[in-house]
Amino acid sequence: MPEPTHLNDDGIDYSDIEAKYQVQYDEGFDNILVVDGVPIIDKSKLEKLLTKVCKEFGKKGVSIKPDDIHMPWDNASGKSKGFMFVEFRSVDDANLALATIHNHPFDAKHTFKLNRFSDVERYSELDETYVEPEEEEYAPREHLRAWLTDPHGRDQYVTYRGDEVLIHWHGKPSKCEVAHKPDWKDFLYVAWSPLGTYVSTLHRQGVRLWGGSSWKPQQRFAHPLVKLIDFSPCEQYLVTWSNEPIVVPEGALQGPQYFSPDDEGNNIAVWDIKSGDLLRTFSSSNDGEPASAKKQMQWPILKWSPDDKYVARLTPGEMISVYELPSMYLEGKKSLKIKGVQDFEWCPMGDKEKEEAAVNGAKPSKKVRDNILTYWTPEVDNQPARVTLLSFPGRSILRQKNLFNVTGCKLYWQNQGDFLCVKVDRHTKTRKSIFCNLEIFRMREKDFPVEVVELKDTVMEFAWEPKGDRFAIVSSSDPNLGNPGPGITIKTDVSFYQLDRAKNDFRLLRTLPSRTSNSIRWSPRGRHVVLATVGSSTKSELEFWDLDFHTDERKEGQTEWGSGIQLLGTGDHYGVTDVEWDPSGRYLGTSASAWTHTLENGYAIWDFRGQELVKQIQDRFKQFLWRPRPPTLLSKEQQKQIRRNLREYSRAFDEEDAADASNVSAELIAMRKRLVDEWNAWRTLRKKEIGLDREGSPSGKDDDKEEIEVWIDEVIEQTEEVLLD
Repeated sequence: MPEPTHLNDDGIDYSDIEAKYQVQYDEGFDNILVVDGVPIIDKSKLEKLLTKVCKEFGKKGVSIKPDDIHMPWDNASGKSKGFMFVEFRSVDDANLALATIHNHPFDAKHTFKLNRFSDVERYSELDETYVEPEEEEYAPREHLRAWLTDPHGRDQYVTYRGDEVLIHWHGKPSKCEVAHKPDWKDFLYVAWSPLGTYVSTLHRQGVRLWGGSSWKPQQRFAHPLVKLIDFSPCEQYLVTWSNEPIVVPEGALQGPQYFSPDDEGNNIAVWDIKSGDLLRTFSSSNDGEPASAKKQMQWPILKWSPDDKYVARLTPGEMISVYELPSMYLEGKKSLKIKGVQDFEWCPMGDKEKEEAAVNGAKPSKKVRDNILTYWTPEVDNQPARVTLLSFPGRSILRQKNLFNVTGCKLYWQNQGDFLCVKVDRHTKTRKSIFCNLEIFRMREKDFPVEVVELKDTVMEFAWEPKGDRFAIVSSSDPNLGNPGPGITIKTDVSFYQLDRAKNDFRLLRTLPSRTSNSIRWSPRGRHVVLATVGSSTKSELEFWDLDFHTDERKEGQTEWGSGIQLLGTGDHYGVTDVEWDPSGRYLGTSASAWTHTLENGYAIWDFRGQELVKQIQDRFKQFLWRPRPPTLLSKEQQKQIRRNLREYSRAFDEEDAADASNVSAELIAMRKRLVDEWNAWRTLRKKEIGLDREGSPSGKDDDKEEIEVWIDEVIEQTEEVLLD
């Protein structure tokens, strides 16, 4: 027997125990990463930089300390070399950092790039012999806007009833059908993205986006107990909100698509739609505001610029904070300190500005107008109330308008950014009565001139005509306004105004008195408008109006001002809660949601003249939503060319309509022919039974004929003559 090699002083062999419990030291470098994109600094700023780097890593759930970072220095210049080595506690932490911090923007000028330390040596010793890669089989991805290529040019809408969601095609009666019946379970509600690319569902775990011709899931956002969402105008970002603060439990998943411990206590999250990454979180309550202060939250709480470059948040009475995308850093590193600020809105972009802003790599034909922010402040410290137009990011004041005796203001932009209306509720000096003024800014003219429209009544609703220079208001002097009792309907007046180019001011077109309408819905194409009574338990009227009924005559100046307004039709949808035009402006959808009441829930579809096309009464009906369409890809010249040649294009549509009508009636004609054949066969059988010939006379017998003469007296003319003796 060989003598043991590992003996202690007592002659006992412990070699097997030592082998079992021996500590294996990791001599590899897999837990070390090289971080590029670090700001070049001198040694006086080292401590501050390391603290900030540790904080950025901590936001992504990766915990490091300044002692874990090694910063190489250039001895000649005394400055850092722009990269650093970070040693993590484990390989798992290094992998997490590589997944979350790589391509993370550190500041406006620096973005982190991470690589493994072990990869540096491996990549430096690569075999440069070219090896032709294997050709992969092409697998086409479905287009998220494939629905726009429908050969019949149909629109889509979604309905939500009970636990069932259906996506429908809407067109001619023969073309209306269910496009998709998804199997979505346990969700709160559905919503379309602004350009119609996605449909979203809100679940207990978060938000799911669906799209494409197969309606497969496209993205998910893990925000537990989410209640509200808001898309950015260009569909690049998503905001989610939950009334429950964010909680990150022990052992929760970490990464760019999940919350980190730094997000705990917040309610609002901003996400990148394409990558699914979390960009930043906010609290619903403003800084310094006590948690016990319960106020009605305004939604959306974050407001987007029309080009998705900025998102802003209001701290009432103090400031407006504007953040850049996608870094979500405070623009200019400071907020807009505005004492007393109450509300703000971004100016929309017009079609021409969108075309110019969409130019990539090519110089625009003219300078694109900067984003414009408008806000209003009440009377503060003997200063009058004020409306301000501010360019952004330049932050230069474009126009200010002082206002006096102001109770409140509301901002309304025309969808092309041509006009801004500030609805100003004013009070008299005694504060016993309130009246309204409309301060209208003309944004396309030099120095932004302002026109004032004075009104005596309270304005309940205001709406600009899309792509037009008209607006409509609902006003009322009803004493029950503001405190209506059950069963009381407020009497209103509806007025239309238009910019008179000759006199360069807004003039009243026409007033419709003694209405119950409280909602204005312009067609997306303009011209047509629906006046609706929404949310009333006693009235549910719909009025369909055409504001250019005498279009040709009006162009020639043959009609009086406002005479082109014509009522096309009326309708009634009991308990209507929602009224929405389809993207084409040809159809209107109305619905009565079970979320508001439980009587005669369902939806209806009308044409622009007020003819009811579809009516569905469904228990537990909740939502009806048209699918939005993105802006056309045709230029202005191409659109004009189509209008000029509209008759030629209409021939193809007329032929299609005729073919469709013949196809629809083919079955009806066949059914009628079958019924006629059955009738003739039955008659022939009955004739044989009673012995009648084809002429209807008894066979083999002569008909008894009887001639009758009828004399008819007709007075052709009657005259009276007086005979003289």
